[in-house]
Amino acid sequence: MSDRAGVSDRTGVLLALGAYGMWGLFPLYFRLLESAGAVEIVVHRIVWSLLTCLLVIALTRSWAALRRLTGRQLLVLAAAAATISVNWGVFIWAVNTEQVVETSLGYFINPLVSVLLGVLLLRERLRRPQWVAVGIAGAAVAVLTVDFGRPPWIALALAASFGSYGLLKNLVGRGVGALPGLTVETAVLAPPALAVIVWLQWTGEGTVTSVSGWHTVLLVASGALTAAPLLLFAAAARRVPLSTIGLLQYVTPVMQLLIGTLVFGEALPPLRLSGFALVWVALVVLSVDGLRTSSRGRAQARAARATTAT
Repeated sequence: MSDRAGVSDRTGVLLALGAYGMWGLFPLYFRLLESAGAVEIVVHRIVWSLLTCLLVIALTRSWAALRRLTGRQLLVLAAAAATISVNWGVFIWAVNTEQVVETSLGYFINPLVSVLLGVLLLRERLRRPQWVAVGIAGAAVAVLTVDFGRPPWIALALAASFGSYGLLKNLVGRGVGALPGLTVETAVLAPPALAVIVWLQWTGEGTVTSVSGWHTVLLVASGALTAAPLLLFAAAARRVPLSTIGLLQYVTPVMQLLIGTLVFGEALPPLRLSGFALVWVALVVLSVDGLRTSSRGRAQARAARATTAT
């Protein structure tokens, strides 16, 4: 039994690394589509993601997962669709305006924003280490505001939109898988996205047929590349503890930071680096607290099972 659990854990870690690795490489991919504007890339991403999801559902004959969705779940997924479209738009625009470093900051601070959303919207009570982490993150934002000469709004917008998306997905419930969820979200967004594509092509602003065959292939492939890491992540989440997933999530912003600085040559001056360092300290505090709490919870559960058995 333990051998099977170990294999499952190792498989889950590899699946999670695959998902986070793909997300981490997205700046390289979307920079290849720079000749198209962020709006055109997003609307193509939506339409081709929907078609990819429908194809996978047809091949796996999993239409029942869609039919089981309740009206409340559909409404929450529609709201999630709005938040993820904002996230995609801001991210792609930032990548193609040479601000990848700031996008990485957004995904570094996302766990801290998620904690804050829990307090503001779900009235959760934070433990002392969580408050310390949020306070350090606030100081980091202040330092970065001085460095950028403005609030790091790209990072904040990405963290807020993705944090809200995660909150809404939790409200939907764990019974809704990644594939049916993404199918509904992209189905909600597809009609206006398709209208924008038609309008862009009609006015001559669209690039899907006017740049190159390679450009067209990349736009179409954005659908599969959106669905693939989500499906990998969903498979990983069933195999490894949430605490492990929480630690592995930092693979994505680390890769984005390295791509921004080493590949695209974006600046990381000392003051900006110190702001990032404060964020990393906050994340260490948050992660250590999360691991301790998770370990304590497992110990209490084992003790409860032992008491029941006796």
